[in-house]
Amino acid sequence: MENRIPRAEYPRPQMVRDSYIPLNGKWMFEIDHGMSGRARGLANAETLSGEINVPFCPESKLSGVEYKDFMRCVWYKRAVEIAKGDKRVILHIDACDYACEVFVNGVSCGIHYGGSTPVINDITDKLNDGKNIITVCAEDDLLSGRQPGGKQSVQYHSFGCSYTRTTGIWQSVWMEEVPASHITSFKMTPNAAQGEVMFEIICENANGMKITAASSFEGKATGCAEGVVIGKTARFVMKLDEKHLWNVGDPQLYDLTLTVGDDVVKSYFGLRDLVYDGKKLLINGKVVYQRLVLDQGFYPDGVWTAPTDAELEADIKRSMAMGFNGARLHQKVFEPRFLYHCDKLGYIVWGEHGNWGLDLSKPTCWAGFIPEWLEIIGRDYNHPAIIGWCPLNETQRDQDKRFVTALYDMTKAFDPSRMFIDCSGWHHVKTEVVDAHDYNQDPVSYRENYKPLMEGGAPLGKDYVGTVQSDALSFISEYGGIGWSVGEKAWSYGNAPKTEEEFLARLKGLTDVLLDNTGLSAYCYTQLTDVEQEQNGLYTYDRQPKFPPEVIHEILARKAAIEE
Repeated sequence: MENRIPRAEYPRPQMVRDSYIPLNGKWMFEIDHGMSGRARGLANAETLSGEINVPFCPESKLSGVEYKDFMRCVWYKRAVEIAKGDKRVILHIDACDYACEVFVNGVSCGIHYGGSTPVINDITDKLNDGKNIITVCAEDDLLSGRQPGGKQSVQYHSFGCSYTRTTGIWQSVWMEEVPASHITSFKMTPNAAQGEVMFEIICENANGMKITAASSFEGKATGCAEGVVIGKTARFVMKLDEKHLWNVGDPQLYDLTLTVGDDVVKSYFGLRDLVYDGKKLLINGKVVYQRLVLDQGFYPDGVWTAPTDAELEADIKRSMAMGFNGARLHQKVFEPRFLYHCDKLGYIVWGEHGNWGLDLSKPTCWAGFIPEWLEIIGRDYNHPAIIGWCPLNETQRDQDKRFVTALYDMTKAFDPSRMFIDCSGWHHVKTEVVDAHDYNQDPVSYRENYKPLMEGGAPLGKDYVGTVQSDALSFISEYGGIGWSVGEKAWSYGNAPKTEEEFLARLKGLTDVLLDNTGLSAYCYTQLTDVEQEQNGLYTYDRQPKFPPEVIHEILARKAAIEE
């Protein structure tokens, strides 16, 4: 296997330090079907039986393994040379599905539960001066009903709208050196009306120390403020000398430097106010019609992992070329590099989780979801491109309503500034935005069904919004899904059109219904690309446009009734 470093770009653009040490590339690897690796001493073994190309999952072609059956447990191992000094060494595994235990020189660092959020360990006290062995054990019990799996297939083969599984490490592995007194995380809350940013910064070993924030815009200093760390936290506000607003398609971004002692962190932020008035989204006081696309983030060669950083950015540009201004990041927690490109391009997105596979009727759903959901919103809070949170999608009728209510309360307590959808599409319990999924393929009946919304009434036949009144509906968060197959084995919604002209006429008819309705302020079209056997994308799975993007753009991007 070629020993190059894939995905070597800095993986955490909102919290950059100079001491980046990438660990992607060739690792030793072994599948542990019998889950006997601990008994066999794999944590202390010198070698494993195979190799893998990290950060690609073993199911993927890019991993060099391409094993497609279920794997209950997998092991990784590699040697790292580290010269011990006076700094702390932090090991990052940005995502590992699902239960991840890290060993350094045979000593466990503990287990992290959650397949989509970072595994972070201070490994300083377990290191030798010189050669060190890092071992990772990942357990993944997709069929248990106790863990979120998103669109990973629970059958041997992919089927319907379920696809190839992801096991083990699927985002970057890296290290950094930090001073003993250092920043561990921070929240930035913009206030565009007042021209200021509020900081809440969490530090380690910094009680009583001064912390400084300095901003600039295109190289010109725009603000500076400082606070004092009390315990582990510093809170203060930075007033900006100049206001440059972050808007959809016009993403003005400030650069930021945070300093505490010898620790220097580079970041950025967008200045924008977000208001949801019960029907419409306003960004910086202007109504924004959400023209969203369903993006599932699957890749033919990398499964959940993009082959390159450029492909992450390219997917956003492909979407924008078709007329979309944002996306539902569907049944998957996208990596920070993707959100960084959204921030840079002015592309709005909903932060979601992959709840499918988790039984929401059982008490185990609390432990299987809430800790990781809090990590998700904590990791992604600072991205201006994220306009809303949606933890659950198409949930079961017998879901624990107390669980759903708790998700709403916790999310809004942590982040009251963004919109919130509890259970997208079907069985709302406690929500701020009422949405629906409707794959009706007939534009005529589609228009009739939603006419009552323009008069403050409920749409016809929409009784699946649970305890929430359906006349509050403002977002058709899944529609279309029009099949256009380029292969023999295909799956889509409804009857596929027979000609390109029929496809475009149906797309225009359905979209016009939504854009013309004054009771609606957002749509989400299914979907950006084909994914394996589901062939209803506007692009093929290998990202070739099925129709001229400018033709689709004309249909999707025209002015909506609420924008008049």
